[in-house]
Amino acid sequence: MTEKTQAMRTLEGKRIPYEVLTYPDDMRDAEEIALILDVEPEIVFKTLVVLPPEQGKKPMLVMVPANHKLDLKKLADTTRAKKLKMATHREAEHLTGLQVGGISAVALLGKPFVVFIDQSADQLDKIIISAGKRGLQLKLAVEDLIKLTNARVADVSTAE
Repeated sequence: MTEKTQAMRTLEGKRIPYEVLTYPDDMRDAEEIALILDVEPEIVFKTLVVLPPEQGKKPMLVMVPANHKLDLKKLADTTRAKKLKMATHREAEHLTGLQVGGISAVALLGKPFVVFIDQSADQLDKIIISAGKRGLQLKLAVEDLIKLTNARVADVSTAE
């Protein structure tokens, strides 16, 4: 068994059932990970870090399907922000304390992030997200993920 991540301990503490899926930890591309896991890319969600333009505003964690691209304009419209920007890899790792490719909203509960999930998740029963460490993914109920992370469901992506 793999070492438990913060995300796994959180789910267990809340008695939320999940399944651990593994892949080579040198991979970061969510679509390639979906291929390795032999699942549809629509159910593997990547977590992206987005920075607000105003000082003092909380950064965002935005979960979108592997085969979609985050649409910053849609997210800005949703948040009524003038302009948003993607965090660089260095900024994302500094803000989250997690490696890019292993960023998980479940591992960052209680941290100062606003969480969004693409509305396509509403069509799913189960979702696959990072376990908070490269090489590990978690499969859990979409409803549990949204409730646990207090994620706002919004149209924030476009198909690639």
